[in-house]
Amino acid sequence: MNHVSRILHKGAQGEIVEKKSRFIANIFPVKTEEEAMEKIAEMKKKYYDARHNCYAYIIGANQETERSSDDGEPSGTAGRPMLEVLAGEGICDVLAVVTRYFGGTLLGTGGLVRAYSGAVKEALSDCVFLEQAMGYLLQIDTDYTDLAKVQYIARTHELWETNGAYAERVTLELLVPAEKIDAVETEITEKTSGRAELKRSDAVRYGITGKEVIML
Repeated sequence: MNHVSRILHKGAQGEIVEKKSRFIANIFPVKTEEEAMEKIAEMKKKYYDARHNCYAYIIGANQETERSSDDGEPSGTAGRPMLEVLAGEGICDVLAVVTRYFGGTLLGTGGLVRAYSGAVKEALSDCVFLEQAMGYLLQIDTDYTDLAKVQYIARTHELWETNGAYAERVTLELLVPAEKIDAVETEITEKTSGRAELKRSDAVRYGITGKEVIML
């Protein structure tokens, strides 16, 4: 099992042609094997007139579940090479389906491996990924006199506000990277002289794309 640092956020399609055979790769984010099988069935229905619809998927934060199919191609020439490309990219919760329209010329074992791998790489180049991180949701209950101090600390550490309620007191929820949580809690406690009440969640997994944060 590989360490997963990236999460597939948006899939894509890619296509290559080898000796008149078309290899169309479709890549999707999936959370379960059931979801993967549904997508595979969709692709087989969409490309019903194709000779082969090979697939590979990896599911689980540590790539626990891996499956692949050559769908009639010679054993080891399609699904396994596709799976190796996905695993090598260090991603999880991903499905790749490569559809082949036969062009009349046999490609041989090496040619098939290169074509199926190449189609997956072509599609991956247009996918959108999230950089995965671990952190905590920190709930802060404070009065208005200390609010500016808390907000200043949040800006200084470049934290994301995920929730907020402004009534008689203020309740903020901040997403804090795991490596910063102890320092942030200590700083808030010191700057507010212990007046701010802090509540840390269990560890959470999240992804970052640009300035957008997505809880996983």
